[in-house]
Amino acid sequence: MKPLRLTLALAAWLAAPGLALAAPDAAYLPPEPLVLQAIAVHPDVQAAAARASRAEAEARGLAAGPHEPTLSLMSQQRRVQGGLDYREYEAQLSRGVRLPGKARLDREIGRLGREVAGLQLADAEHQAARLLLAQWMEWLRAEAGVAQAQAQLALVQRDRDAIARRVAAGDAARRDLDSAQAAAAQVRAQATAAAARCEAARIALRTTFPSIPLPERAPALPEPVADDTGAQRHIDHIVGRSHEIGAAEREAERLERAALRARAERRPDPSVGLRWLDERGGEERSLGVVVSIPFGGALRSAYADAQRASAEAGSAVAEGTRRLIQREAEQTVRQADAAWRLWRDSWQALEAVRASTGKVRRAYALGEAGIAELIAAQRQEQDSALAEAEARANALEAALLIRVDAHELWHDAGDNDA
Repeated sequence: MKPLRLTLALAAWLAAPGLALAAPDAAYLPPEPLVLQAIAVHPDVQAAAARASRAEAEARGLAAGPHEPTLSLMSQQRRVQGGLDYREYEAQLSRGVRLPGKARLDREIGRLGREVAGLQLADAEHQAARLLLAQWMEWLRAEAGVAQAQAQLALVQRDRDAIARRVAAGDAARRDLDSAQAAAAQVRAQATAAAARCEAARIALRTTFPSIPLPERAPALPEPVADDTGAQRHIDHIVGRSHEIGAAEREAERLERAALRARAERRPDPSVGLRWLDERGGEERSLGVVVSIPFGGALRSAYADAQRASAEAGSAVAEGTRRLIQREAEQTVRQADAAWRLWRDSWQALEAVRASTGKVRRAYALGEAGIAELIAAQRQEQDSALAEAEARANALEAALLIRVDAHELWHDAGDNDA
C-alpha cells in the first residue's frame, strides 16, 4: 500500500464522512485503501500467510527429496594373541536414491500444496472482507437506530411540554400529561437501548479492525437501487471466483498425487554408498560399494491404501464445497432481491404512516383527536421509521455482499480472474 495514497484516503475520510471515493454507491463505506490494509493485518489473514510460507518451504523440501548423505565412522583396536595390536578404521558414506517417477510426484505435490495455501490465503482475505462488511453495516444500522430514537424522543418531549402548558392553562386533562410522560419514558428507554447497541457495534469494529478509524458522524445511507443485472450472472461470478472451491479442488489433486506417491513407495528406495576399510594397522585396505535394498511389507501397503482413501475423501469434499458455494451464492442473490423488495415496501409504508400521523397531529391541534390517538400514531410512525432504516441497511448490505463474494469489492483486481 502506498503511504501517500493511504494518508490522503484517511484524511478525506475523517474530514468528510460520506464522501464518495471510488463510486457513488461507496459513499457510506470506508476508503478502500484502509479496508485492504485492515484485511491484510487481520490475524486470520496473517495466519494464512504464514501457512503459505510453510507450504513454500515444504515444496522446496519435497523437491529436494527425503534422502540425505549419511556418514558412518568407526575406530577399533585389534589385539592378536601372541602378536601385535593394531588400530583399525572403517568409514562409510551412503545416500538413498529416489526411484524413477517419485521425484516428479514429489514436485507436483509441493506445487499443489503451494497453490492450496495461496488459495486459502485469498479465501482468508475474502472472509475478513465479509466480516468487515457485516460489522460495518451493523454499526451503520445501529447509528441509524440511535438517530431515529433521538428524533422521536425530541418529538415526544416537545409534545409532553406542550401538553404540560395546556394542563397548566386548564385546556387539557391531567391524564393527557400522564400519557405523554409515559410515552416519553418509553421512547427514552428505547433510545438508551439503541445507544447501547451502537456502542457494542463500535467496540466490535474497533477491536476487530483497529486500523480503520470511525468517524464521529456516521455517513447517511442512500436509497437502495434495484439491480438490473441477471441473477444467474451474479451466481456464476460468485461460484467461478470462489477461492474456497479452488482450494478444495487443488487439495483433492494434491491428495491424488500423494496416493500415487504412496503407491510408488511400496517399492522402497535403495541406498548406495562407498565403504573404506583400514585394517591391521594399514597392512590391509579396501574400498567397496555398498547397496542396501529394503523390502516393502504390510506397513507400506496399508499406508498406500490409507492415502488412496484420503484422495477419495478429498474429491468428495471438493464436490461438497462446490455445491455449498453454489447454494450460498443462489441464496445470497435471492436474498438481496428480497431485501430490496422489503425495503421498498417498508419505505412505502413509512410514507403512508407519516401522512396519517400528520393528519392525526392536525386533528389533535384542532381538538378533534385525543392524546391517546396522537401517541399511538407517533408510535406507529417511529416503528415504521425504524423498520425502514433496518430494511434500508439490510438491502444495501445484501447488495454489497454480492459484490464482495464476486470479488468486485475489497479484493485485489487479479481476484476477478480467479
